[in-house]
Amino acid sequence: MESPVISVKNICKSYGKLCAVDDLSFEVPANTCFGTLGPNGAGKTTMMKMLYGRSTRDQGTINVFGYDPAHQELAIKYLAGVVSQDNNLDEELNVFDNLKVYSKFYGLSNASSKSRIEDLLNFMDLSEKKYAHIKALSGGMQRRLIIARALLNHPKLLILDEPTIGLDPQVRHHIWDKLRQLKKQGTTILLTTHYMEEAFVLCDRVMIMDKGKAVSEGHPKNLLEQNIEKYVLEINGSKAVEAFNTENISSAIRIDKSDESIRLYSNDSQHLQELASKMEGAHYYLRQANLEDLFLKATGRGLNE
Repeated sequence: MESPVISVKNICKSYGKLCAVDDLSFEVPANTCFGTLGPNGAGKTTMMKMLYGRSTRDQGTINVFGYDPAHQELAIKYLAGVVSQDNNLDEELNVFDNLKVYSKFYGLSNASSKSRIEDLLNFMDLSEKKYAHIKALSGGMQRRLIIARALLNHPKLLILDEPTIGLDPQVRHHIWDKLRQLKKQGTTILLTTHYMEEAFVLCDRVMIMDKGKAVSEGHPKNLLEQNIEKYVLEINGSKAVEAFNTENISSAIRIDKSDESIRLYSNDSQHLQELASKMEGAHYYLRQANLEDLFLKATGRGLNE
């Protein structure tokens, strides 16, 4: 049986009294996409930084391709590509030179780096912007360039922290297509995301984190089938919420209520439809449960700020 690309066992990381990562364990098999979900402050970015040696752990073990990032960071660097949340492109250089400078960190010759850069610009649909300066690029183009930069060393592992945050849907879907292609080519992918759809369409497994802990892990479809009701009746609007009477609702229905919406969860869609038919003037819709519903059930609605 092939060893996992990433093996994390019982890792902890604290900053003073704040426990950012708390007894976290997971594995990422080769040629898969593993996603981590969680509210702000859940510990996702801290966990990722420990994987490639940017941050040290307080306890536990981490192996990436059999290497310990706390002591063998350089070995991992040559096998992995990292896309952080930060836009750290050099605005004084054009697109080609941003990649050229970075290629030197991997010891690529002039000839091999030029060829690799051309291939990556073509792959990320940036060939026409080869000599454009960074400030002339849209946010989506800059993000694609950062991903291209992370691929310079032909990484076997690609680590992405919120790869499509702040991008419009067209660019997001474009990047998803590229990540799917990379996975088909044998690249193992680990990503964090706030977009539930992104996790659902890309990931073979997802791990939901909250307050430094893993609260749920598995294949997205399996998690939905095993951990949440199948249907949701969502009622929106503060007036509808105030007028809604929960006293006569069956105990078989789970209720999630906020100031502006009520969500009724049940495996009986007909029962929810009957409830909906009695709601005069309310804005509502009946749908199947999704990862966002599971996320809210696992982490709650409170803000971790």
